[in-house]
Amino acid sequence: MTQKLGPEVELDPEVEYVVLCGTRHERIGYAPKAEVHHQSTPLHLAFSCYLFDADGNFLVTWRAKHKPTFPGVRTNSCCGHPGPGESIPDAIARRLTDELGIAADRIELMLPEFTYEAAMPDGTRENEVCPVYRATVATRPEPEPNPDEVHDTEWVPWEKFLAEVDADPTSVSPWCALQVEQLRALGPDPLTWPVAENQRLPEVAREPLEKR
Repeated sequence: MTQKLGPEVELDPEVEYVVLCGTRHERIGYAPKAEVHHQSTPLHLAFSCYLFDADGNFLVTWRAKHKPTFPGVRTNSCCGHPGPGESIPDAIARRLTDELGIAADRIELMLPEFTYEAAMPDGTRENEVCPVYRATVATRPEPEPNPDEVHDTEWVPWEKFLAEVDADPTSVSPWCALQVEQLRALGPDPLTWPVAENQRLPEVAREPLEKR
C-alpha cells in the first residue's frame, strides 16, 4: 500500500518522494519513491529524456538488471521522477549527471502531454504522467554509467534506432516504444524537432513546482 501524503505535510528530507497526480493530472500529494511501484501503482509524475549529440546520434541505455521495474531493458537515455519543489528540467539535469555523468547543453520539451501505463509479467505497474524532453550536447561525451541505474550505453544514429524499434517494438521499454512513435511525427531530424510550449504541460508538471 502506497503511503500517500497530502501537499500540506512536512516531508522527511532524508526520503526521496514522487509527486502523485489526480484524475485531471493535478498534484494531490506525495509518496516515498521506494513504496510507489507495485501492482496498484498510483498515477504519478515522471519524465523521459532523449539525449543527442551534434550529429543527431542518440544515447540509448540499458536499465540496471536489479531495478524493480523493467530491469535490463533497453530504453531512452534517462528517466526519472521530479521531487517536490523540483522542476522537470532540473530533475533531468540531475539524473543525467547521476546516471550517466553527463551535463547537457540544452534541455527542451518535446511531448508535453505524454502519459502511459505498462505492466511487467509479475504485475508490477508503471503509471505515469511523463512529459518527454530532448537534451543535446555539442561534443559527444563518454558516458560514465552509474551501475545502480544503468547497465550499459550506446550512441546510435537515430534512424538506425527507429528501424530497430520498427522491426521489434518489444526490443525497448514499453514507454520508449510509444514515445518513439510520437517523436517520429515531429520530423526525421531530432535536432530540428519543434520545441513545445510549457503551457501545454499538465498542471502537475508546470513550473513553479514549489511545495504548496
